[in-house]
Amino acid sequence: MSEQHDAIWASLPEGLEPEGFGLRRDWLLRHVRDGQQVLDVGCGEGWFSEALRGAGAEPVAVDVAAEALRRAERRVPGLVTRLWAHDEPLPLEDVSVDVVWAGEVIEHVADVAPWLSELRRVLRPGGTLLLTTPHVGRAALFGAAVSKRRFEERFEPRSDHVHFFAPSTLVPLLDDLGFDVAETRLAGGRPLARETIRARAIRP
Repeated sequence: MSEQHDAIWASLPEGLEPEGFGLRRDWLLRHVRDGQQVLDVGCGEGWFSEALRGAGAEPVAVDVAAEALRRAERRVPGLVTRLWAHDEPLPLEDVSVDVVWAGEVIEHVADVAPWLSELRRVLRPGGTLLLTTPHVGRAALFGAAVSKRRFEERFEPRSDHVHFFAPSTLVPLLDDLGFDVAETRLAGGRPLARETIRARAIRP
């Protein structure tokens, strides 16, 4: 599985800024304090880990692709990185981080329940899960229905998006897996444009 993810990363040019990076970074940093241990899960090239370190946090970057971690280590020298192997536990100790950042990751995860359970396991009591994912609501579906291009982009069969979320489906999922959902908001908002769900949840 890691070889497949490495092949995907090898096909991408280095230095591509993540989609919506500035807005997502600013939202993340509003919820992180100086000195906190922050798990950057699905870290990619380390753009968010770099921002977290610049804000005084202590990021731990985790990805399923070794190539992504190599790029993150080049971007952020000295960054603590961990490879999360398929069907293995998250390689961190129990209750070891203050914040988990999962930006545009959950939609790529085949089995979200054990994945979220692992994120909860490493969070300290009172710790925060910050999660963003594309919103698939009525407006998005209507936009896909009336635009051939939007339909093909959203439902491209080779896409690595394996789940689609709306707040009405994401919130019960987080509740069921032991998180107290503090807020969910939609970002984006232009008519028929891509919207993102921002969710903040607490481990009791």
